Amino acid sequence: MSTASPNARLVSLTVNGRPVARLAAPRTHLADFLREGELLTGTHLGCEQGVCGACTLLLDGEPVRGCLAYAVACEGRAVTTIEGLDQDETAARLREAFTAEHALQCGFCTPGMLISARDVVERLPDADDARVRVEMSGNLCRCTGYVGIVKAIRRVLDDRKAG
Repeated sequence: MSTASPNARLVSLTVNGRPVARLAAPRTHLADFLREGELLTGTHLGCEQGVCGACTLLLDGEPVRGCLAYAVACEGRAVTTIEGLDQDETAARLREAFTAEHALQCGFCTPGMLISARDVVERLPDADDARVRVEMSGNLCRCTGYVGIVKAIRRVLDDRKAG
């Protein structure tokens, strides 16, 4: 357990809009801090090397890899996990589009994929297929082949343009 370390430090941050303060060992990754201590298991751990993107979450509104960020380095910052996007309109539209476009299968990559997709939709309203693919290249999926993922993101982008 991360609190067993004699070097444990108090980490205070905001998680999904609520304050959290808990001890963490200096080596505790943010994803482990959230999964083990806050029981926010929507942040999945895949490669644990920052390659697959399954653990993507928002840190002060920016997508980051939860397996690479140390909890103690996030002191005072705001974290949003996939659970924190339950009421987010863009995330809701993406969930619907992912379903409609068959952009998910096993679902393991989906939380990180949705967070990255939301970033694309919010930040790049004019992204074409090629740009969507580049932006999503840090999120790996072993099931879908990416066509449905790109179509789902483009569906939301196109819907937003239409009004």
